[in-house]
Amino acid sequence: MAKGKVTINENLCKGCGLCARACLKGCIELSKAKINAKGYHPAEVVKPEECVGCAMCALTCPDVVIRVERD
Repeated sequence: MAKGKVTINENLCKGCGLCARACLKGCIELSKAKINAKGYHPAEVVKPEECVGCAMCALTCPDVVIRVERD
């Protein structure tokens, strides 16, 4: 099975949560502890080992701050 590596530019994330809702495996959540320079709770990868590299998170991100690499 393919694996993916998700990278989120947390400084540009506005915390809309669309990526978290789009993730089929529940790998992404909005941070409860971090606040970025814009004052938002950014998305973060909480289960990187579960990622299959489908890129649904990146496709739904309105600010294009998510990059997905597949191996």
